[in-house]
Amino acid sequence: MLLNPYLSFNGQCEEAFKFYKSVFGGQITAMLGHRGTPAENFVPENWKDKIMHARLEVNGKTLMGGDGRPDHPTKPQGFAVTIFLDTPEDAERVFRALSEGGEVQMPIEQTFFAQRFGMCTDRYGIPWMVGAGEAS
Repeated sequence: MLLNPYLSFNGQCEEAFKFYKSVFGGQITAMLGHRGTPAENFVPENWKDKIMHARLEVNGKTLMGGDGRPDHPTKPQGFAVTIFLDTPEDAERVFRALSEGGEVQMPIEQTFFAQRFGMCTDRYGIPWMVGAGEAS
């Protein structure tokens, strides 16, 4: 069984996935626009080059997303993408990148359950929980 987050954007999916690749590494294995697919008939002309489906593969894990229909924008809510990294330094680097231009709900710091943990919403409106290591 595979269980992958699928993020919905309002026209910024391509930009967001290129940003996530710069933060996490990995490889963008799909960046499919609406144009040239049956889906192009369901979006306005100015939306045809927006992303219908994107996929980022990082160390055997998958993050997917796409630009929702412009007449039905959705605001991400009720979830957070969680990433636990190998070192506190990696967690701090990723948290800084994700929170830049976004909003910090909980600064990254040592907690009772992790060497580092923080919560933020990135510049694209996606909520993240970032951590590293179990607390000693």
